[in-house]
Order: sequence, then structure tokens, then C-alpha cells
Amino acid sequence: MAAAGVPDGAALRAHLAASLPDYMVPSAFVVLDKLPLTPNGKLDRKALPAPDLPPANVRRLPRTPQEEMLCVLFAEVLGLERVGIDDNFFALGGHSLLATRLISRIRATLDVELAIRSLFEAPTVEALVKRLAHDDVAAARPALRPVMRPAEIPLSFAQRRLWFLDRLENGNSPTYTIPLAVRLTGPLDRDALEEALGDLVARHESLRTIFPNTLGIPRQLILEPQAVRPQLTVTRVTETELPQALASARGTASISRASRRCACICLS
Repeated sequence: MAAAGVPDGAALRAHLAASLPDYMVPSAFVVLDKLPLTPNGKLDRKALPAPDLPPANVRRLPRTPQEEMLCVLFAEVLGLERVGIDDNFFALGGHSLLATRLISRIRATLDVELAIRSLFEAPTVEALVKRLAHDDVAAARPALRPVMRPAEIPLSFAQRRLWFLDRLENGNSPTYTIPLAVRLTGPLDRDALEEALGDLVARHESLRTIFPNTLGIPRQLILEPQAVRPQLTVTRVTETELPQALASARGTASISRASRRCACICLS
């Protein structure tokens, strides 16, 4: 603890480093009299001051094309002007999300399949280059590309399992139905809500996929958006009638049919 009750950043960092790995130790500490809050009493992240990160001291410049490329990628992901081969990715402000982004950039640039664990274990350019030289670092997997669908799309193992359970329960069980109730206040633009639901169904094929079967063999059938565009029905109820109305709207649904019905329950 420094003078005037202000915590000493170096002491805090040393204390945390004694029990935490490098990537979990904060790269900077900011002392505030109090946290800024929004009118709702939540933390106002936009009002937080930017941390004063220590400047990156470039101790050694890259010596090989591979080190030079990694230094560029480190700096690009971290938003820094330059990075040396001895600079620790996490000490410069890196975290798990940025680590994922960096591994993706390395994979695309160097065409290698590198595990994100490697960056946590070797967080400097020099150490990471040594990891890339290991025999267990394979070439990057081919990128996923769209292909033509077959005439009949088979079910995945997970889809086949749910289809079997649905058939076992005669197709009327709500076991895997996920109801969602949302309470809105104020005037309701019914047309806008119905259009939004239609856009959602058009965007996600899984919401308009059914599983018909031929001779007991199911297949995926993706319906056209206009064929299953939701139709919003409005029912007016009192507060007392609301629980029963919600339970009734939940209903049952079979995974072999695509439902076009969406319930909107309005309190009168």
C-alpha cells in the first residue's frame, strides 16, 4: 500500500502473479474514488477512464521472417504500434478473447493449426515461434466452404435422436418445446411484430425445417420462408386469466411439422 492509502500497482501485480498465471494478471490498475454509475444504478463502462498501460519496450527486433510476421500480428490484435519478440502478449493487455483472435490470424496467415493453449504457454513471439517448429504443429485444416446439398438431406445424430423420441411419444409431447413469454408495455404495433417474426424465420433455416419420413426413414426438408411465415393471433385476457392463457398457448408441437402460429396475449 502506497502513501495516502493508494494501492501500489507493482505490489498488487506481484501478489497476484504469485498465485495466478500470466494471462490472468491485470496489465494495469486504475484507482478511482468511486465507480461511475448510470441513472439506473449500473456501472457506466463508457465513463471509466482508459488504463495507463506501460509503453512496450522493444528489447529485441525480429530476426526471421516468421518472427517479423508474428510481431505484426501481435501488434495488430493488441492495437499497438509495434511489439518485440520478448514482449508478453498478456502483459501488453491481451486476454482470452484477443488470444482467440490472434490464433485465428496466425492460422490464416501462416497456414498452421495452432492450439490456443500454445499462446497461454508461450505468450511471447520468440517462444511461440519455437512452438511452431514442433513436429506436432500440423498444417491448417481446409476452410469450410458451402457445397451443394443432396436431394434428400439426412438427419444428424442429434436430430435422429429427437425424431425417435418424438415418434416414441406419438408426436404430441411438449418435452422439447421451449416456450417464451415476454411482457411488453405500451401500444403494440402488431404488423411490425409479425414482420419481425417473419424475418427471424427467414433468417434461420432451423426454424423452418421439418422431418418427413419415407418408409420410416426421416429426412430434413427446409421450407421456403413464405410457406411458413408466422401468423400472429391476438387474445385479450385479464390478469387472472393470464396464467391459463399462457399454458394454453404453450400447447404441443411435433418436430415433423412447422408451426405458423404465434400467440400474442393482451391484458384488458
